[in-house]
Amino acid sequence: MPIRNITVGWPGETRHPDALKAALAEFISTLIFVFAGEGSGMAFNKLTDNGSTTPSGLVAAALAHGFGLFVAVSISYNISGGHVNPAVTFGAFLGGNITLFRGILYWIAQLLGSTVACLLLKLGTNGMTTSAFSLSSGVGVWNAFVLEIVMTFGLVYTVYATAIDPKRGNIDIIAPIAIGFIVGANILAGGAFDGASMNPAVSFGPALVSWNWENHWVYWAGPLVGGGIAGLVYDLFFITHAGYEQHPTADNC
Repeated sequence: MPIRNITVGWPGETRHPDALKAALAEFISTLIFVFAGEGSGMAFNKLTDNGSTTPSGLVAAALAHGFGLFVAVSISYNISGGHVNPAVTFGAFLGGNITLFRGILYWIAQLLGSTVACLLLKLGTNGMTTSAFSLSSGVGVWNAFVLEIVMTFGLVYTVYATAIDPKRGNIDIIAPIAIGFIVGANILAGGAFDGASMNPAVSFGPALVSWNWENHWVYWAGPLVGGGIAGLVYDLFFITHAGYEQHPTADNC
């Protein structure tokens, strides 16, 4: 069972040079991703005078997030595993692919990266407001909760299949592309309803900088539940643990 693979690690692991390098990689990658994704939304608002979301705006958001995530995962994959998302880190933890302490370090780095990206956007746009994720008219919090679970399940399942599974072979070459594609596709599917976050860090930075926390819990609970289920399902049914290789930790670096 996957639960047997969970590893807490040890506190000193967070001070290990390799763990700190991995956290820095997560910080930079998340900053780049959020800057591109959130920036595209701010640019759309400026060009349309804060008009309502249009099909072309939704496509632009999907492309910006898909391309941005492709780059963000690519540049950190060989250093930290290219999580760029607390939900991915949580799913990896439940599958025994990262220790608790290293995961917490990743979370801190990801949240800081998102916050710094939004602060830089606010500075660079002469004070424009970063748009916190919100629900569309007629969409309830439980509708959004279900959407975030399903979309994040698809994202983390893709991460497992292309980047974590030790049987993946050479498919990890296209892992960043596949991960970027599933995020772009999910934005096209769910962006008009709740913004399609799938990533608590992506939601946290704009909410903090704009100080808008309305329904913010949905963008944590949904992705963490969906990512956790994906990690457990993939690890339970598809990963053979004989000869299994975990991502490096302070104990085996």
